[in-house]
Amino acid sequence: MRRRQDLDGRISGVLRLEQAIADHVELIAMGEAEGDQAIITEAEKALQALKHDLAEQEMAALLSGEADGNDSYVQINAGAGGTESQDWASMLMRMYVRWANQNKFKVAVLDEHEGEEAGIKSCTLEIKGHNAYGKLKTESGVHRLVRISPYDSNARRHTSFASVWCYPVVDDNIDIVVNESDLKIDTYRASGAGGQHVNTTDSAVRITHVPTGIIVACQAERSQHKNRATALKMLKARLYEMELQKQQEKIDAANAKKTDIGWGHQIRSYVLQPYQLVKDLRTGHTSTSPQLVLDGDLDDFIQASLAQRIHGGGPGQVEDID
Repeated sequence: MRRRQDLDGRISGVLRLEQAIADHVELIAMGEAEGDQAIITEAEKALQALKHDLAEQEMAALLSGEADGNDSYVQINAGAGGTESQDWASMLMRMYVRWANQNKFKVAVLDEHEGEEAGIKSCTLEIKGHNAYGKLKTESGVHRLVRISPYDSNARRHTSFASVWCYPVVDDNIDIVVNESDLKIDTYRASGAGGQHVNTTDSAVRITHVPTGIIVACQAERSQHKNRATALKMLKARLYEMELQKQQEKIDAANAKKTDIGWGHQIRSYVLQPYQLVKDLRTGHTSTSPQLVLDGDLDDFIQASLAQRIHGGGPGQVEDID
């Protein structure tokens, strides 16, 4: 029923948009026939106002994957480089939280490890909302920051890297079997805020899936049992996402294309100095307002990368942004 309602909503939205465009085009033709410039101007303004609706319908059409409608996990890890990379990882965490808030999604921090001086070493977010995974799935990869480091007394320019990994929350109708014998489960004390109980008991849980080497962790709850259940759910989601990636690789191989969307591949550069530019290295899409992007204005980048994945075509002209 959920799937049917979603499809009904999409179809009726497209039909409404088509009818509105046809009505305004007819008004323009009528205005031209009668020489009434006011009618023409009003209809043209109304057509311009439909751009936002058209963009939403276009985005919805791109979100037709098996798990696109699901909630999403977002895992962020700082690269080599100490404090500078850890600060960059925290900036990315803030960016995705702000993007989620703008889309009226709910955000929960499941796991977070703070850096020694600033920033974070890693974190895992759970972003809840319709099509959260579908919109975030092309954000997986390595994100690069170029700026004058606030941690360098000589004010030199630094390049920092952090990796982002997005995978869908597995709902109840997707059955993933995990053998207990394949799991290595560790408990440890949670870090950061959370009260005396959290910081003095081994409530945090880390699970390693031995056959694949996948590691997940959760310290969001005061109860070790709740953290274990959440971590196990995250593991199942990672295993499910791995299968989705294998299917995507088969599709790419069949189409004789090489995908740059994956772990260990740089997908986007954010340059704050000596000039202002954010560039997606897969699609060529750019923004000259890095602060807006870092404040969560990601929809144009997401739509461009989704369109490239659906419609095909090679990556944009990649420049060495230094």
